[in-house]
Amino acid sequence: MTMNPDMVKAGLLATVPFVRTLGLEFVELDEDRAVMRLPDDPAHHNHLGGPHAGAMFTLAESASGAIVLGAFHGLLDRAVPLAVRAEIHYHRLAMGPVTAEARLVRPRDEVVAEFDEGRRPEFPVEVGLRAEDGTGTGAMTVVWTLRPQR
Repeated sequence: MTMNPDMVKAGLLATVPFVRTLGLEFVELDEDRAVMRLPDDPAHHNHLGGPHAGAMFTLAESASGAIVLGAFHGLLDRAVPLAVRAEIHYHRLAMGPVTAEARLVRPRDEVVAEFDEGRRPEFPVEVGLRAEDGTGTGAMTVVWTLRPQR
């Protein structure tokens, strides 16, 4: 089954209202990579004039969710993706729009095989955060699982 990026985008926007609240934008989405953008909005700034840490966390976590939905779209009729834990590192002050690029760390087929064996796989998604000029501003790892539908 081929992933339909428009369906994944619409699904994320429909089921995660905070994505809409922050005005997050999709830049790129396929089965290997998700790139999302947080526009520069003074309503989401911190005391230094850049994006609030919570907005950047949401951007990174949302990009990780987008790649999970994209990579495992064929299992969504029998699996519920859930974030298990996340760790974020803020390396440098971000100013202006910020982009998050998410990639799966474990091979997709390995995760699917584990799920098909009746286990509940955990798999990390690494996300890089960068300013509009490409400067790295942070990194996040989100560990996800696939829970069987009940």
